[in-house]
Amino acid sequence: MSGIIVEPVNASQPDLGAVLSNIDLDNLSDAGFKVLRDALYTHNVICLKGQSKLTPQAQAELTRRFDPEAMSYGHGKTIDAKRSILHPDLKTIPHQPEVQVIGNGFVAEYEGLKNITLRHPHHRTFHKTVIPDDQDLDHTRFYRWHIDAALYGKLHPPLVTSLLAVKVPGGRTQTLLYDDGSNDTLQVPLGTTAFVSGYTMFDRLSPEQKEFVLTSKIEYAPHPYVWISTAKSRPDGLGMVSEGKEVPLQSLPPIENSADIQILPMVWQNPVTGRFALQIHPSVVRKIHLRDGRVIDDLAEVREIVHSLQRPGIAPDLVYAHDWQEGDLVLFNNHGVLHSVVGAFAEDEVRLFRQCNLAASRPPIGPGSEVLVN
Repeated sequence: MSGIIVEPVNASQPDLGAVLSNIDLDNLSDAGFKVLRDALYTHNVICLKGQSKLTPQAQAELTRRFDPEAMSYGHGKTIDAKRSILHPDLKTIPHQPEVQVIGNGFVAEYEGLKNITLRHPHHRTFHKTVIPDDQDLDHTRFYRWHIDAALYGKLHPPLVTSLLAVKVPGGRTQTLLYDDGSNDTLQVPLGTTAFVSGYTMFDRLSPEQKEFVLTSKIEYAPHPYVWISTAKSRPDGLGMVSEGKEVPLQSLPPIENSADIQILPMVWQNPVTGRFALQIHPSVVRKIHLRDGRVIDDLAEVREIVHSLQRPGIAPDLVYAHDWQEGDLVLFNNHGVLHSVVGAFAEDEVRLFRQCNLAASRPPIGPGSEVLVN
């Protein structure tokens, strides 16, 4: 027996969040790793406390253990594209390029990086409407609900993402506003990462909606994070406002091969539990391919359909807002949850995290695939 203890965070939503204790990552046997993997795919977001000493190399090796054939960072080198909305938010560790540094504030030196200024993504740079400046430190929004994935080229969506909290400012909470006419709000810890379950999102669909998502596919935009760089998001962070402001296709970087445009199932299957997750990156959807061969290519309609499917799944009672403490190592099932950056920091509130995910060695498991559940 491994002796690892797995405790769900919320008994009423056991598929979203668990804390693991009595675990030694430096000496993790195959049996111990199986417990870890089963916990990940059962609870989909797991936290290992007290991992401050974990090196970037060890973090990359642990992340790769979920997919031993995965080699490169999940976004490849596309993260360096200056027009990408992801470019300002990430710094690559020189000696461990699979691992990125994210956070907020000035850091003089860390893991070979010197005199870096980290920028915590703020909704005012991405949303069509914003919270007034005088309310900014007390209120916040979901910045962007997403899957960690390049969604272009030969880079499959990573199976697992790991996040290590190195430095965490604390001491206050914020009121999260949906600002979508629902009056929904959520009290959250400063700088939380918010998670929702794609499995719950699927389970709450009507029978007709389930039939639709099980038989349809999403076509993502080419160079998706450049494509949306001139557009703006909905206030709930769940997709973009349709104003025709996307970068025209002819102004994107060259599309070298039409096969680089990714068309993925709307529903991805869990390899351990067999459950179905509604797993769509709402910001960069472009078309919907239907079972009968028809394609919905009106962008506004595509976005409205996707939003109507996903919005019930981000209701306040379904959100797990992790309360970060220094040394927390969180791993999440990137094929089964959506997550969002949250929070507005003052300039002197320094936050330092390490992130690692690896482009998967296989595409997501869609409905109808032959899956060996283990």
